[in-house]
Amino acid sequence: MAMVILPFFLLLLLPVAAAQIGHFCGIRDNYTSNSTYQANLRFLSYTLPKKAASSTTLFATDTVGDAPDTIFALTLCRGDMNASACKDCVATAFEDGPRICPYNKNATLFYDPCLLKFSNHNFLTSTDNSELIAYVNVQNFTTSIDSTRRLLFTLLNTTAQLATDITSRFTTSRLDVSSFPTLYCLMQCTPDLTTDDCGVCFQDVLQYTLKYLVGKAGGQIYGVRCKMRYEIYQFFQGDPMLSITNLAAEVPATNNTAPGPTPVTVYGSPPVPPAAAPPPEPVVQTTVEQDGHNSRKRALLIIAVIAPLLSLFMCFICSFMWLRRRRKGNTDLHNEAARNITEENALVWRLEEKSSEFTLFEFSEILQATRNFSKESLLGQGGFGPVYKGQLPDGMEIAVKRLASHSGQGFTEFKNEIELIAKLQHNNLVKLIGCCIHGEEKLLVYEYLPNKSLDYFIFDGNRTTLVDWNKRRVIIEGIAQGLLYLHKHSRLRIIHRDLKASNILLDQDMNPKISDFGLAKIFSSNDIQGSTKRVVGTYGYMSPEYASEGIYSIKSDVFSFGVLLLEILSGKRNSGFHQYGDFLNLLGYSWQLWEGGIWIELLESSIAKEIHITEAKRHINIALMCVQENADDRPTMSEVVAMLSSESVVLPEPNHPAYFNLRVSKDSWGEATDRCGIWRKMSHHHGWRNLN
Repeated sequence: MAMVILPFFLLLLLPVAAAQIGHFCGIRDNYTSNSTYQANLRFLSYTLPKKAASSTTLFATDTVGDAPDTIFALTLCRGDMNASACKDCVATAFEDGPRICPYNKNATLFYDPCLLKFSNHNFLTSTDNSELIAYVNVQNFTTSIDSTRRLLFTLLNTTAQLATDITSRFTTSRLDVSSFPTLYCLMQCTPDLTTDDCGVCFQDVLQYTLKYLVGKAGGQIYGVRCKMRYEIYQFFQGDPMLSITNLAAEVPATNNTAPGPTPVTVYGSPPVPPAAAPPPEPVVQTTVEQDGHNSRKRALLIIAVIAPLLSLFMCFICSFMWLRRRRKGNTDLHNEAARNITEENALVWRLEEKSSEFTLFEFSEILQATRNFSKESLLGQGGFGPVYKGQLPDGMEIAVKRLASHSGQGFTEFKNEIELIAKLQHNNLVKLIGCCIHGEEKLLVYEYLPNKSLDYFIFDGNRTTLVDWNKRRVIIEGIAQGLLYLHKHSRLRIIHRDLKASNILLDQDMNPKISDFGLAKIFSSNDIQGSTKRVVGTYGYMSPEYASEGIYSIKSDVFSFGVLLLEILSGKRNSGFHQYGDFLNLLGYSWQLWEGGIWIELLESSIAKEIHITEAKRHINIALMCVQENADDRPTMSEVVAMLSSESVVLPEPNHPAYFNLRVSKDSWGEATDRCGIWRKMSHHHGWRNLN
């Protein structure tokens, strides 16, 4: 991938409470002076700062005025700020808006302590995070790339897990490792996002950070829906909510020389990528040494002379690139639309060939079955869109998954799920009855399973008694059989990649059925593993080699099964760290109990008195074998099924699980205050900044 280098000049900024670090201005809609829209904007400038400051999460949205002068607004302050500083920052943003984006009805302004977005279009119901500002620290680590990659993954992955699990969606963390600088991280989503939506916003930060920021001593990404920052110094207020320690063995010591002069770190942002392509490599930046007063005077004098010339040159280059990209973008959009139509027609043709076992529904049939997608028919909200209950004219009950236009699942995933699951036939896999393709509408029609999903029962204290040990054992064995079929006995070798409690549906007899194959991968019989640059899945269930390096195999699903087995036995979520004493997750807590010989304490109270102690130990042993850090140490699903079904199979002692040494700093735990955001699509870049 070619590296794009844009000319720039250095600007040294003095620390200020609310320095403006980036913005987006609308280019189409404008208002006029003394108009109703301007009056509504002034009204918002009085009410929204107060509303944000009075919120416990320092987050506020508002809608003011009637069409066509309606304004939709959103603001969010960093969780470690106090109410007064939050109010001042948002007020400053309103003051700067008319100057930075004069008479624009749409504006997004980013400050280190807060952000403000307002528009005449309703963006409040969208989870889109494409307006992003990215900065990269040009100071490098001295440790190896592999060590840095592992540590950055550990820091960002665990911080993201914690942020998605907290109502305020804000977390700060610290990573302490010998022979490596202490790292500090902040991650934050807007609190109105669901756990899944926040997780989706955080997912891409791992792959982009591990690809572009490895070796860099700091980086930050500001978005409307989520943000991220990590540094080698503490840049947030208060003690970190999460402390990650005891990882010294993972990082080899380096022969560092004595430190030289402290550099002034210049932050810059990567260039704009095409909408559907991964972001390009970051812009190459430079580091300015602090050589004394005379050097700085010379530097400032040079800047004063060349800055205007470079500014004019930049304006010319940016204008040329914008016009060129706009023309290319229109062509790309046209080609993409034509390609999707062609693929849709081909898909419909292939499905019609096997219409005897698969139904192509008319959109009118789906509307009638779901009563026009009424709220009463809504079963739940999945990662790719809502799911509705419906009833066909013959009385058959169905579940309809409606692909949301703003979801991460595109036509590729939709086609993947149809063509893959239509070929699968197993009692422990959900049955796909048919689909509907109607313009922008893409719908999957499944058999309706009345008992919802596994998480509905095992994580709710009021419902755990409805699934006794006998039922849980049937569920465990059924999931294992379903995975074994996918890995070995189906016509294709399939890696699910998103096995979790919410994707295990239960029929009327509480038999489990694995669902949601939108992220599944098909292997040939000779393949052992694959790799991807686009890591997708759910935090807490992803194996370490997949989450950090994009390497997936049947052992990735085995890891997810092990996590799921521990959750079924304990009735606790893996990411529910606050339930496990010093540990961030269920894996570390389970390992501590296992090593201490008190593994019986892991069992959920409603089944502890039903299960035989030998059987309990065996299931915990199997689960810990599945979540071992090294993929080669984990058993295959064939071996898991054999171990579950026969007590004569001797079980080896498991090695330590992945993520087992991640601990929570108890004395710093409190209400959520900060988070480390994520980077999905690079759509713009702005300036430079001295953050030392």
